[in-house]
Amino acid sequence: MIYCVIPRDSTDLFGRMAECYRDNPDVKVIFDDRATPERRQEQRNGETRFPRDRQRKRVAFPLRATQS
Repeated sequence: MIYCVIPRDSTDLFGRMAECYRDNPDVKVIFDDRATPERRQEQRNGETRFPRDRQRKRVAFPLRATQS
């Protein structure tokens, strides 16, 4: 399934894209009508978010033996 998301300020584009993909069952045209602010904002609730270091080595814990 392919989702074609149309931004909220392009209402005329939604009708044209829906018409274009009308016969294609693998494409779904969606109108993005969210009114909430973007998730990735600099500050949320007064605190600053820091991205996690994805290249940080993870600690390997020994596996516990399970009892049968």
